[in-house]
Amino acid sequence: MVIFIALAKIIIIPVLVLNLIPLLIWMERKGAAYIQDRRGPNRANILGIRLGGMVHNFADVIKLLTKEENLPDGANRFYFYLAPFLAMFVSFVTVAVIPFGDDVHLGDLVFSLRVTDASVGMLYIFAIVSLSVYGVMLGGWASNSKFSLLGGLRVASQMISYEIALSLAAVSLFMVTESVDLGTMVRAQGELPWHWNFFHQPLAFLIFLVAAFAETNRNPFDLAEGESEIVGYHLEYSSMKFALFFMAEYAAIAVSSAILVTLFFGGWQIPGFSTETLLQGGEFYLKNVGLGVAAFSALTGLVLLTQYRPGKNGDLRDYEVLVLGIPALLAGLGLGAYLMWMGLPPLADWVAPVFVAALQAACFLFKVLCFCFFFVWVRWTLPRFRYDQVMSFGWKGMLPIALANILGTGIYLLIRG
Repeated sequence: MVIFIALAKIIIIPVLVLNLIPLLIWMERKGAAYIQDRRGPNRANILGIRLGGMVHNFADVIKLLTKEENLPDGANRFYFYLAPFLAMFVSFVTVAVIPFGDDVHLGDLVFSLRVTDASVGMLYIFAIVSLSVYGVMLGGWASNSKFSLLGGLRVASQMISYEIALSLAAVSLFMVTESVDLGTMVRAQGELPWHWNFFHQPLAFLIFLVAAFAETNRNPFDLAEGESEIVGYHLEYSSMKFALFFMAEYAAIAVSSAILVTLFFGGWQIPGFSTETLLQGGEFYLKNVGLGVAAFSALTGLVLLTQYRPGKNGDLRDYEVLVLGIPALLAGLGLGAYLMWMGLPPLADWVAPVFVAALQAACFLFKVLCFCFFFVWVRWTLPRFRYDQVMSFGWKGMLPIALANILGTGIYLLIRG
């Protein structure tokens, strides 16, 4: 049983991150579109079903899989192929120590909602994140292109510079919680929002947030690409090798958001509800969550049905809102009616712990998606820095502030006694 649970965690959690990538790509495209006052992708469809532009992700996969692969003359074949896989590998391995929920107790069996219970969680993350530099450096060097090499050197120096500030920002949290274990740091914050590290260490949060943008090469630190101005390290890549670099960026956004939520926003903690409170009122909360899901499904179906306009497009797209809206409305009404009149059937002992774990994981993912949207929002709001400004800000701005924050935290803890 223990081996089965371990294998399930090893498979499910990385797959969850992988499935977040198309969602983030869709969020990026639609977010950019609405910020720029346009509709965004809405043409690709399967039998008239567009899913709000989500089908474009499937079209992209087919396009990238069928594109010709290119290996530049003189390129180092082994490292050229290794670099994009290494970029993806870092994100998948980093997520192994991030807790998605509290420990689940099923009789005498106790297991945690993370791949491994490493007591040195943040130190492990720092060690693995430092490997991401090798992906971009190898990609630039192995291409046998001076332009790609310069792009790789530019990105590597940026990432190394901001890794220092990012690590120092977390040191103040280690001092406050007296632990580097992510599970312990989440429990120390508690379920009350004003006890979260965001309020106790706001400066550390800002430093960590800015450094996370630089580490993921997102605006205003997107000097890894800067398509309109400079050449990136993946200039010579095509087909799925380029797609892996592209996917690695969004995987890094998801993992960075998960780390930010874990360190500063209570992780899986549900505001106002401790694990013990949820377990004691398991049936009550399960019924109310079910009613909430039913209401949301019915309301979504109703909104979709109100958008039905016969003959608007003159093709199968006219019926998309009916195909999605009618099942959503019926499912919501059916579930709501069943829970209101029939109530919950007798539940087994394992249902409440599993429900609480699922609820905490859902809360954690909601916080993560909010941060992912923030990454998108910033990208399409702020212009990029010049490269000299990036380096100057990292060494002359972020580093001294991070050191000052550690000093201030130490003085505060010494005075508090």
